[in-house]
Amino acid sequence: MGYQRFVAVGDSCAEGLHDPYPGTNIFRGWADLAAATLAADDPAFRYANLAVRGRRLDQIIVEQIPSALDLQPDLVALFGGANDVMTRTYRAEVVAKRVDAAIRMLTRNTPTVVVFTLSDISGRVPGLLRIRRRLEALNEAIHTSAARYGAQVVDLWGEEAVDDLRYFGPDRLHLSEYGHRRLAAHLLTRLGVDYEPAWLEPLPGDPLRPGLRGHVGWVWREVLPVMATRTRNWFTGRSPGDGFAPKRPDLLPVIADELALWKTIPGNA
Repeated sequence: MGYQRFVAVGDSCAEGLHDPYPGTNIFRGWADLAAATLAADDPAFRYANLAVRGRRLDQIIVEQIPSALDLQPDLVALFGGANDVMTRTYRAEVVAKRVDAAIRMLTRNTPTVVVFTLSDISGRVPGLLRIRRRLEALNEAIHTSAARYGAQVVDLWGEEAVDDLRYFGPDRLHLSEYGHRRLAAHLLTRLGVDYEPAWLEPLPGDPLRPGLRGHVGWVWREVLPVMATRTRNWFTGRSPGDGFAPKRPDLLPVIADELALWKTIPGNA
């Protein structure tokens, strides 16, 4: 099946964090890569990305999904849930209801909806072993609701690159350029679309697994600042994505000079 109107919704991973276009602070990510592939042989193809960093599923349902449906897409990809499982107020039944509502809304009027499970970050990030059960519950809810409403699933739980830090950014949570390429390949595989073979080829050399010194440096550079920010947000009621707008709010063509196009969108210049 050919797709002509692709919309991505979700959180920072769908926005493309830690995979900037070369020489810019404009993020690319798996959705942009997949869109470029889908557009390669179809000048009528259009792509929008409504994802915003820090967004939970309840925020995605209110802020992004209605706007996505207004664009009348024939393909929607939803990547979300990580921020839900990491909140202090986490409750499995609440997250499951959010998953169900999001997938139900998207599949009601969209021919093809693709959702992603999350990989197991609990072993890669010290101190997050307790998150494993939450991730398992989230993924179970995604599988259940996808089967109920006819959405397709890209299952990342067994992703073989999960323990190699080269596929992740400095915070060990968001994907790097190499990780976003793998995710784009997984999405295109699920859609039955050919992609650049190198995107799934293993990186040369041994996987990167830091020792004690690496863990200590990571805590100092990445964890403590995030904890401080989350504490401030807890008291002020702010969300990490407050003040950020979708990077590509309208269905636009995917062109050769994407950077020139990005700089015409308010907030990206």
